[in-house]
Amino acid sequence: MATAIVWFRRDLRLADNPALRAALEAGYAVVPVYVHAPEEEAPWSPGAASHTWLHRSLQSLQQDLEALGSRLVIRRGNSLDELDRLATETEAEALFWNRLYEPAVIARDTRVKEHFRHRGLLAESHNAALLIEPWTIATGAGEPYRVFTPFWRNAVQRIDAQLATPAPTRLPAVSQAVSSLSVDDLGLAPTRDWDTTFWEHWRPGEAGAQELLDVFIDGAARGYKDQRNFPDRTGSSKLSPHLHFGEISPRQILQRLRAENWPVKYEIDINHYISELGWREFSHHLLFHYPKTSNENLSPKFASFRWADPDPEKLAAWQRGRTGIPIVDAGMRELWATGWMHNRVRMIVASVLCKNLRYHWLHGANWFWDTLVDADLANNTQGWQWTAGTGADAAPYFRIFNPVTQSERFDGQGTYIRRWVPELARMPVPALFAPWEHAELARELAPAYPTQPFVDLKASREAALGALSASR
Repeated sequence: MATAIVWFRRDLRLADNPALRAALEAGYAVVPVYVHAPEEEAPWSPGAASHTWLHRSLQSLQQDLEALGSRLVIRRGNSLDELDRLATETEAEALFWNRLYEPAVIARDTRVKEHFRHRGLLAESHNAALLIEPWTIATGAGEPYRVFTPFWRNAVQRIDAQLATPAPTRLPAVSQAVSSLSVDDLGLAPTRDWDTTFWEHWRPGEAGAQELLDVFIDGAARGYKDQRNFPDRTGSSKLSPHLHFGEISPRQILQRLRAENWPVKYEIDINHYISELGWREFSHHLLFHYPKTSNENLSPKFASFRWADPDPEKLAAWQRGRTGIPIVDAGMRELWATGWMHNRVRMIVASVLCKNLRYHWLHGANWFWDTLVDADLANNTQGWQWTAGTGADAAPYFRIFNPVTQSERFDGQGTYIRRWVPELARMPVPALFAPWEHAELARELAPAYPTQPFVDLKASREAALGALSASR
């Protein structure tokens, strides 16, 4: 039987894996390989939180492959060189992989495909990560979309026919003569246990993703449209890290949602959740067509905008959740403890950084990149440019989130704040949301908490609007 290499990257699953299925259906004996080459994704090489998730996800994939009679061959180094060497060792006739869409990865994969085809091998890439690939959809004028609603109106018509495929039940053994590193050899796990609390909340791997999807369908999917905005409850699927690492596909999620017999009153919730998958698709569409936006403003209106020079102490206070603004501190501490932050709170903390402090959104994007377990370049870029007002279909710059009213509206009993900022646990509502306005009570009940916010919210809002006016 001829041999094919299946190159795993961020598609760390066996079910609905088009590259793996294509190799098997073509009759090849499959050699699964993961090549660790983070430097090839520079300047956005994966951060620390991504690495610690990847460590456990690779362990899970290894176990799943071994259960089917195979194993994961792990290499480290230049991807092209390692794949070339492995093809020679195994006398492989083909290489299969699933596409990724970041600019640096596209360039690398193009070189790999050209090299292997020049060698005379079959080299095939497939779509495992998206419902709609970025180049397959355009406006009536043939241009990329820059507004979500018309993008999704077009895209949603194309997605229902897609079916997820099951995992294989057996795989051929990989010869022990084929050398492999262990997952531990990659040095992905932290040497200090800063990630210990992560695993109280997450189970990396394909089984963990499916389990979380089950939990979502049985619970938070009902009422999702409204409940997703409240950080004090489980109102979202939290599947984002599993999607990022390809432990579950959007096709699998869509198929499960469509297969459920939902009461009519929940259809609005399911459609809204599917539209959130659409935002993920839109983010990839934007990054593919505007690859410089991971580092540059998409909107030319901000070419002359005067961002403030960061104060290192204030930036560190924001990063560590010591701003004196309770909802911001709660969000940043949730991020530090779990590797994830509720989406509503992401918008609030980003607004404070980009508008009240007037720091360039890249300062926030870089911090999220290193600390989020769902750090995805397309989503991270779109999220920050949306809040900063510099991207496609973005919130206008003059829309500045008020963190006090946001916490009053979306954490009305202070449950979320009290969970992540225990210094404030004894503060009553409504003093909890702006403790500096209740100084005497705060000194008595929250003496360890900052007495003032690190920026005057009203004055900084006016300064941000002034900077916008001046740039025009």
